[in-house]
Amino acid sequence: MAGLHSVSVQRVRPQLRPAALQLRQQIVHYQKTIASPVSCQGIGVHSGAPVTLTLHPAPLGSGITFIRTDLGGAEIKASWRTVVDTRFCTTIGNSQGVTVSTIEHLMAALAAQGIDNIRVDINGPELPIMDGSAEPFTTLLEEAGVKDQRAPRRVIRVLKTVTVEEDNRKASLSPSPSYELDVGFDFAGRTDLERQHQIFRPMEDDFAEDIASARTFGLLEDAEKVWAMGLAKGASLENTLVYEGTKVLNENGLRYEDECVRHKVLDALGDLHLAGGLILGKFEGVRTGHGLHHQLLLALFADPTAWAMDTK
Repeated sequence: MAGLHSVSVQRVRPQLRPAALQLRQQIVHYQKTIASPVSCQGIGVHSGAPVTLTLHPAPLGSGITFIRTDLGGAEIKASWRTVVDTRFCTTIGNSQGVTVSTIEHLMAALAAQGIDNIRVDINGPELPIMDGSAEPFTTLLEEAGVKDQRAPRRVIRVLKTVTVEEDNRKASLSPSPSYELDVGFDFAGRTDLERQHQIFRPMEDDFAEDIASARTFGLLEDAEKVWAMGLAKGASLENTLVYEGTKVLNENGLRYEDECVRHKVLDALGDLHLAGGLILGKFEGVRTGHGLHHQLLLALFADPTAWAMDTK
């Protein structure tokens, strides 16, 4: 499991990459929305309560907006500025204290499709966990259809390296001609599982094949502690990959040999989509998580010499 890369990275011949990068830089990236409304139902992983989610097309430049239909249509913009909590998941909120949590899996699916404009209606405080991955949301977007809006999307170009660290965890963004996520993960000695490594390039690699179905995961001892706190009421082996030591407790086993690090890539992609546009830069993470992703965006945008906003 150590040092694994995605199949799609392996099958692209290195000598073709410079030409591919040059070609991609000449392509205009348009803003996108979905072609038609779509809905799904599930339960919240923390509340265990049923919730219905409906995605709607949204106009140019409107961004990603969550609407709490159970609270009279309270709106929350999906942005690094509106993040209010990163414990266990990413939670956004508005000035009235209305929140929506566990947005990262849907945000990853939106990022992979290049969708910047969409309205998300939800009748509860938490997105449905579905199977613990982004695959159900990816399928939902495919059902809705993706629509070009014929106007350039915002591009956030990283101009210099920005790094944040916390204990034995680290995340950085550095200049790059394309968007790349380079993630390493291990359990920091808590199990004998080997270190996992994954490189994913959203504009080149296949999210649906390589990343989308990787599930949220954890150690059984941690799950038991969270349950004792009255949290994760909706978590089960149906939506969470659980390890007891090196043993996988889920009946059908792993979806990928290195499923944990692939889910870390998924979470990073979703959290970084809160930047508000396409990132041209390289993300590197070691044992990274929602809190560190948010700190990284705060550090990036706090330094006006570290980034520039383009249209492409």
